[in-house]
Amino acid sequence: MDLGLQGKVAMITGGSHGLGKQAADSLAREGCKVGICARGQENLDATAAEFRSKGYEVLAVQADVMKQEDLKNFHDQTVATLGEADILVNNAGGRKGTADFQETGVATFREGLEFNLMSAVELIALVLPHMREQRWGRIISVSSIYGREYGGSIDYMTGKAALIAFSKHMALNLMKENVLVNCIAPGSIDFPGSSWDRFQQNSTPEQVADFIDRNLPAGKFGWPEPIGDTVAFLASENANLITGTCLNVDGGQSRSLL
Repeated sequence: MDLGLQGKVAMITGGSHGLGKQAADSLAREGCKVGICARGQENLDATAAEFRSKGYEVLAVQADVMKQEDLKNFHDQTVATLGEADILVNNAGGRKGTADFQETGVATFREGLEFNLMSAVELIALVLPHMREQRWGRIISVSSIYGREYGGSIDYMTGKAALIAFSKHMALNLMKENVLVNCIAPGSIDFPGSSWDRFQQNSTPEQVADFIDRNLPAGKFGWPEPIGDTVAFLASENANLITGTCLNVDGGQSRSLL
């Protein structure tokens, strides 16, 4: 299916592995020029080389999304090399604390919000003027089913829920300008180096089987490709009436009706 994305410029955070890498791959396969960032230079270089071997046009920038100067550098290098961003995928995030607020502490809680919410807000502020000027833009943020219902560490759940709320507010104010803002809520997605990969390595087979039996109706962990393909769909003209929503991609894992 041609999603009409040929020549569009996409920026993806956390794009060197896992869900971010898959999102970048899915967009590049549809003809997007992709700018990816990540903290680790080695993985970044390896992903860029892999993408170029597939014929993709890619820019790889080392950046820590919790540093404003790194986010600005990522944006500025993308514009200078590939062009102004038409699509932004806020993928970077993760837990900083634990389920217990007192144990997590205020400083770590604030760090979690910076990681899961404010890094996305900062990048949106950078790309939004061009999107509004050209009256076309797609902002897609990777939240979590634990941004919609209880689960994960307290900073992660709060940050991901706030990301959904922020996206809803932005979407309703930008719809008339054809800048669409949506979230994706993955469930337990397994890939090398993921928290679920570590869970399986550090647990007994019985513990893993029990978790799957209690939580995953599909009978197995999810995988990155459906996340990347959902990103590409939401970026396309095929999804031009979808904004302000949060799509679960979780194999039925979540329990919430909302």
